[in-house]
Amino acid sequence: MALTQMNLKVLLPFQVFGEKTGVSRIVAETRAGSFGLLPHRLDCVAALTPGILIYETETDGEVFVAVDDGVLVKTGADVLVSVRRALGGADLGQLRASVEKEFKTIDERETNVRSVMAKLEAGFLHRLASFQHE
Repeated sequence: MALTQMNLKVLLPFQVFGEKTGVSRIVAETRAGSFGLLPHRLDCVAALTPGILIYETETDGEVFVAVDDGVLVKTGADVLVSVRRALGGADLGQLRASVEKEFKTIDERETNVRSVMAKLEAGFLHRLASFQHE
């Protein structure tokens, strides 16, 4: 029997962002570009890049979800998307503004934390090297 619909589950590190049944198509973004999933497509795994995940259901129509880095796994009728961050929205313009606001401020914080960690590591290695020379 041919599959006519998929089940989509979007996971974040500590919670389920959303679950949808009756999904007729999914479009996701990878480093190689966008690709589409239909229910009859063979099972696959794809590394996702930050971008817009699009899925369509008969009741909701086209739905847009901004996603961060992650992975997509299709097994039969089940599609599992696991990402670091996700934001949903109906209007692409509004979603883009939300992404810029949310993701960029988090990225700035991550950059600051990485900078502090690099300084701590460098200081630790410098002290360790000075102990070895004594």
